[in-house]
Amino acid sequence: MTRPGVDVPDRRGRTGLDQVGRDLTGNPRVRIRDVRVLTSNWFVTRTTTFDVQHSDGSWSSEERETYDRGDGATILLYEVAARTVLLTRQFRLPAYVNGHPDGMLVETAAGLLDADDAETAVRRETEEELGHPVGEVTHLFDLWTSPGSVTERLHFFAAPYAHGDVVAGSRTGVRHEGEDIEVLELDVDDAVSRIGTGIVDAKTVLLLQWAVLSGPFAR
Repeated sequence: MTRPGVDVPDRRGRTGLDQVGRDLTGNPRVRIRDVRVLTSNWFVTRTTTFDVQHSDGSWSSEERETYDRGDGATILLYEVAARTVLLTRQFRLPAYVNGHPDGMLVETAAGLLDADDAETAVRRETEEELGHPVGEVTHLFDLWTSPGSVTERLHFFAAPYAHGDVVAGSRTGVRHEGEDIEVLELDVDDAVSRIGTGIVDAKTVLLLQWAVLSGPFAR
């Protein structure tokens, strides 16, 4: 039996996806025993069996599923004089099926790295989602946002933008990928006041809090 992504190429031309993680040696208390690919339709779901040594010295065998969609990057664009930030609004099916009223989330521009480095990717996503090229960008930090099951590491950036160069309410996105994105220009204090109600996306909350606590709007 042939297995797409393992023995034969999957739809993205990949093989050997069951080898990821087998050679890890950084933690002597963890021994990888087996890796099985469950799906590789576009992203990759794996089941990994491993032995782990506990604090009392005993060992146990564990099995975990991981979802590998690659790493990503996100950016907050800000205008200090106008005290504004540039965000997006778009439909997110996973949020919709898990209780969000309409699935329309307000977010910072973001996307997967694919074959690019983090800065190149975040510049690409800024132009695609906000219709606005950026100059110098600042790398802030990298975070794992759901480390219990998702392998993605998200690279966080910030950059200034020119207040008069943006058309708020315009529509952007890569149409052949099904994107239909609304550009939002919000007062930063208004945006922060919406955290937990109108703004419920984690990466966006983190960047807004950075902006007012230690970033360009810090007092």
